[in-house]
Amino acid sequence: MRGLLCAALVIVGLTSSPALAWEFSISPICTVTDRSSDTGLKLTFDGELYALHLSHLEGWQNAEVFAIRFAPNGPFIQTTWHQIDGQTLSVSDAGFGNVLKGLQDNQVAQVLLDETFREIDLNGAYTPVENFKNCKPGAALS
Repeated sequence: MRGLLCAALVIVGLTSSPALAWEFSISPICTVTDRSSDTGLKLTFDGELYALHLSHLEGWQNAEVFAIRFAPNGPFIQTTWHQIDGQTLSVSDAGFGNVLKGLQDNQVAQVLLDETFREIDLNGAYTPVENFKNCKPGAALS
């Protein structure tokens, strides 16, 4: 009996899906995070400004242009407004519609910074990003 119970637990452990890596939070501001890829993603909205923070243990090389390609459906976005601080690359803007659409409608985000190429798996991003899109920072929680 004990052996059967142990075998059942092993099978359940192997077949159960891991906790979703994509998470949404409203506190302290609207935030989506993902740590399932080698490149961690944090997206925030404080009611005025959206910010995307990409962290990687190897850091980022300085480059004039930062680009992100959402595959397979697009869009392809590039900017010179990014900043690098240690292991984190950040970019902010008053509108992030294309970024949000790209996160929801694709399988992978390909980060391009000069010769650096990194991928972020978008599996599981749809619902947290949808919650993020509907988030009202500072709204009273009931």
